[in-house]
Amino acid sequence: MKWHDMKEAACPVARAMGVVGDRWTLLILRECFLGMRRFDDFQKSLGITRHLLAERLKRLEAMGLLERRPYQERPLRHEYRLTESGKAFAPVMLALQDWARSNLPSEAPSPLSFILRDGGEEIDPVVTDRHTGQELNHRTVLMRYRDPAKPSD
Repeated sequence: MKWHDMKEAACPVARAMGVVGDRWTLLILRECFLGMRRFDDFQKSLGITRHLLAERLKRLEAMGLLERRPYQERPLRHEYRLTESGKAFAPVMLALQDWARSNLPSEAPSPLSFILRDGGEEIDPVVTDRHTGQELNHRTVLMRYRDPAKPSD
């Protein structure tokens, strides 16, 4: 399967990678969660080329994670806002931070913190099962194909 066809794959992990499977896309989404909305701000913060940033923003818009809204008429300028689908990506960002903190330690403290909207406390996120509340990790979960014949993606 070609990389650009991943978003059509039967496997949910492959489909997700078809949308966010490069380093810039995840960093753009991180900046959106931090409140960034404007092209020039993304470009300055990330150090990404204008061409590549425009390409990634268009793809995120096409995939329904961001929406583009005009914020200035002359010259016409747009900002990018997370859609409901984009906002639903928040648990993935939490899980990525948790994994990196545990498996890719850094001597420098993380510049990110996750704060509960209600109450304002900093949280230490974990992935849990929505039905049982059990913490999910490699010790508690077995991943396998539903069909013994491995799919092509």
